[in-house]
Parts: sequence; structure tokens; C-alpha cells
Amino acid sequence: MTKQIVQALIAHAEGHIAKHVMNVSVYMANAVGVGEHPDILETIETELNKIAEYNDQIEMLNKYFK
Repeated sequence: MTKQIVQALIAHAEGHIAKHVMNVSVYMANAVGVGEHPDILETIETELNKIAEYNDQIEMLNKYFK
């Protein structure tokens, strides 16, 4: 059961990483995608922080629960 829970948590984090990576790609390719955010660099930084957060979760799961 623990293995399945860890796999589910990793899959969840990977999905969020993919979403935030796509957001950064869109912002970099077309800054118009940041319409409600006047500071594109701050917006991208926020997305990168979210990617780092989920990446950290995966690292911790792999280190302590695999």
C-alpha cells in the first residue's frame, strides 16, 4: 500500500510540474499570456517556485519513502 501511495503522490507532483513548466513556456514564447500580470519576470519566478516546490516533494518521497 505504501508503494502505491508514494507513486500516486509522485504522479500528482509530476502533473503539477508539467502544468507549471507549460505556463513558463507560454509566458516566454508569448508575453501577452500574462495579461493580468504586468511583471512577466515576477510571474515566471512564481511559476518556477511552484515547480521547485513539487520537485522537492518528489525528492523527499524518493529519499525517505522508496
